[in-house]
Amino acid sequence: MSRVTIRPPRPADVPAYKEAVNRSAAHIGLWNPVEPDGLPDLLQRQGPGLRSYLIVDKADGGFVGKCNVSNIVMGRFCNAALGYDSYLPYAGTGRMTEGMRQVVDRCFADQSAGGLGLHRLEINVQPDNARSIALARRLGFRHEGFTPRMLFLDGAWRDHERFALTAEEWQPLGARNQ
Repeated sequence: MSRVTIRPPRPADVPAYKEAVNRSAAHIGLWNPVEPDGLPDLLQRQGPGLRSYLIVDKADGGFVGKCNVSNIVMGRFCNAALGYDSYLPYAGTGRMTEGMRQVVDRCFADQSAGGLGLHRLEINVQPDNARSIALARRLGFRHEGFTPRMLFLDGAWRDHERFALTAEEWQPLGARNQ
C-alpha cells in the first residue's frame, strides 16, 4: 500500500509549499531553481500544456515532492516531460518513487478515466544528478541519449541525460496488485 497520494496544488497550499521548498533549498538547489514563492505563478500556468502534482504523505500530510508534467503535446505526439523536486525530510525514503509511479500512471491513463491520455514521457536529468537518474530507472524509463546545453540553470547552459517511457512499456499500478 502506498504511503503517499498525488493531487494538483491549490492556493491554500502556498504556505506549506513555501516551507517545504525553504526547508529543502540546499537539496533542490544542486539541480533546480529554488523558488519558494513560485506556487502562485505555477497555479496560474496550469492548463493544457502544464499539469502539476504534489506528492503528499498520507500519515502527516507533508509535501514529499512536486512533479510538473510540462510541454504536453497531444495530437499524433501525445508526449510530455516530467520534472520533479523532492522535499526533506522525505527524500531517500522511497515516497518520491511511490508518488512518481502514481503520476506516471495518471499520465498514461485514458482521459475518460481522469488521466492525461499520453503515449510517451521524457525525463531529462543533469548527468551528475545520480539520485534523479536512479529514480527515472526505478520507474522503468530507458536511457535515450545525451543532450548538450539543454537548459539554462544557475547561470549556464546545462547538459542533460534523456530518459523516456511509452504507455506500452508501463504496467499500470492496478495491474501490479493483481
